Amino acid sequence: MKNNIDPQYELTKALAHILIERCWKIALAESCTGGLVCATLTDLAGSSDWFERGYITYSNEAKSECLDVPAQTIESFGAVSEQVAQAMADGARCKAGVDVAIAITGIAGPTGGSPEKPVGTVCFGWSIKQNVGDDVKTTTITKQFLGDRQAVREQARDFALSKLLDLLQN
Repeated sequence: MKNNIDPQYELTKALAHILIERCWKIALAESCTGGLVCATLTDLAGSSDWFERGYITYSNEAKSECLDVPAQTIESFGAVSEQVAQAMADGARCKAGVDVAIAITGIAGPTGGSPEKPVGTVCFGWSIKQNVGDDVKTTTITKQFLGDRQAVREQARDFALSKLLDLLQN
């Protein structure tokens, strides 16, 4: 018999359990995924208990205006950079007043890539309140995904959520 368990659903349930257990809320800052992660999280019934809000900041101006990403950071490193992902994650967490935030910025394609940052390049940031005091830890990473636009976006979503689960469990 085929296993019909939806991996995104199971992953979202595991994240929800941890967030509820800690009485935490999450915010998202999405660029290349365009709200896909928010949609996945809010597909779970009861998500209003732990999901606060999502920011879709596709343009550089939106990143600066909505999340306080310094324009100089975007100019110096590019919108698709770990520095911008970090600023997006920290900005989303602070603006939303939550305990944890995820940021995703990348090039889903099929155009927009360069030799330095080819299509499929995605930068992530996770801003997480630590259990002691007001300390915050922000983790960033860059990944390269293959496939068409939708495949890149889905792989980015899956990686962002899986990595958050790892960070929360360790």
